Amino acid sequence: MTEIATLFVTKLYRAMVDGVDNRALLAACRFIAAEDEAGKAWSKEKGYRGYTSYASLNDLPKRDPHFSTLKTLLDKHAAKFARALNLELGGRRLKLDSIWINVLEPGGAHSGHIHPHSVLSGTYYVETPPGASALKLEDPRLPLMMSAPPRREDAPESERSFIYLQPKAGDVLMWESFVRHEVPPNNAKKPRVSISFNYGW
Repeated sequence: MTEIATLFVTKLYRAMVDGVDNRALLAACRFIAAEDEAGKAWSKEKGYRGYTSYASLNDLPKRDPHFSTLKTLLDKHAAKFARALNLELGGRRLKLDSIWINVLEPGGAHSGHIHPHSVLSGTYYVETPPGASALKLEDPRLPLMMSAPPRREDAPESERSFIYLQPKAGDVLMWESFVRHEVPPNNAKKPRVSISFNYGW
């Protein structure tokens, strides 16, 4: 008898977030991006083609009520994902410890990275014009596959080395923070606007 079991699965959480006024949230993102001089300077210094509040603002839910609403909704989705992952939280909850705006201009990209001091990471998509970048996720085992041949082009999604996800406005995507991810060049004619976040324990 032969048995092939699937072990150590990496889960992805994807949902439409109900209850967000996306038009108002987009206006808030644009207003903050226009006013945040420190964020614009940091983005320029780091070669980020667009704007991010990653290194400049840490109080978006207190700064604007639309971000506060989004945080409340994201908390529920993060708790649901934590249950699906069977995380033993010892009676505590995961806590949103960082949230930031990303305005990726045409041609802009974000190189591969992980979020090492977090449990869950994710992105809520505010505006995804036609041609906007996908999210690229990498198999966490890839650095260990030193002598492995590549996967066939027709391999099922669960066995590919890279997954490209094309989100739409209103979607939230979440993954465990050790999963390496990146944003390929934005081929849209307009900026791709998103809000990224981390949950810690």
